[in-house]
Amino acid sequence: MSVHTMETLALFDSAPYQNAFSARVIAVSEHGIALEHTLFYPTGGGQPGDTGHLTLADGTRVEVTGTVRDPVLRSIIWHQVEHCPEQLVAGVQVDAGLDWDRRYQHMKMHTCLHLLCSIIDAPVTGCSISADKGRLDFDLPEMTLDKDTITRDLNALIEQAHAVKTLSMPASEYSTLLQITRTQAVAPPVIQGSVRVIEIAGIDIQPCGGTHVINTEEIGRVFCEKIEKKSKHNRRVILRFE
Repeated sequence: MSVHTMETLALFDSAPYQNAFSARVIAVSEHGIALEHTLFYPTGGGQPGDTGHLTLADGTRVEVTGTVRDPVLRSIIWHQVEHCPEQLVAGVQVDAGLDWDRRYQHMKMHTCLHLLCSIIDAPVTGCSISADKGRLDFDLPEMTLDKDTITRDLNALIEQAHAVKTLSMPASEYSTLLQITRTQAVAPPVIQGSVRVIEIAGIDIQPCGGTHVINTEEIGRVFCEKIEKKSKHNRRVILRFE
C-alpha cells in the first residue's frame, strides 16, 4: 500500500470511552506504527497524544509513548514507540490498549476548559492540557479575573450535570463556525468535509477535535490555581483537579 493512499480511521470520535481494540498494521516507519484504525488520540488542540501499548500475537508488548498525525498526510496517525521488534511489520494484527486513566483525565480537563470559556468573555490565544491540570490564555488587556470567582462558577456548572454533545457541521458553514470559534490561533479542522463541534447546551458551543466526557458532572471538583499576566494583552488561567 502506498503511503499516499493510507488512512487511519479515527475511532476516538465515535467511541471516546472505549480503551481497547484490535487492528492491522498498515505501515512502519521512523515516525512509528500506523494502524488501519485507532482509539489513540493524536496530539492536537492542546491535548496530548495518547499513550498505551500494542500486543503482538506472540505476546510481545510494545509500549506506545505518544501519538501524532503525519505532518504532511494528516489522514495517517502514527503510534510512537521506543523500540520496534522485527516481527512488527505491515500486515500483522495487533491488540492495543490505551493508558485509560491518563486519557480520562484529559477528557475531563478538556471539557472543563470549555466551561472556562463560557465564563470568561474573551478570545482564547492558547491552550494546554495534562493529566493533572489545564490552562487557557485569554486576550485580556486588563486584569479583571479572580481565582475564587472562577473556582466557584466552574464548580457550579460542573455540579449542574450538563450534557456534552458532539455534533458535525458541514464545511460549507465554515464562516459561521469561525464566528463562534473562541481560539484565535488555530482554525477548526475540516475532516472529510465536516467540522466537529462540541456543545454544552446553553453554556458553550465550539469547534473542537479533542475528546470529552458526556456529562460535566464527571469532571469532579476543580480549582483555579493561578492567574498569570503573560503579556500586555494575555492572561493565563491555570486549573487543577482537587
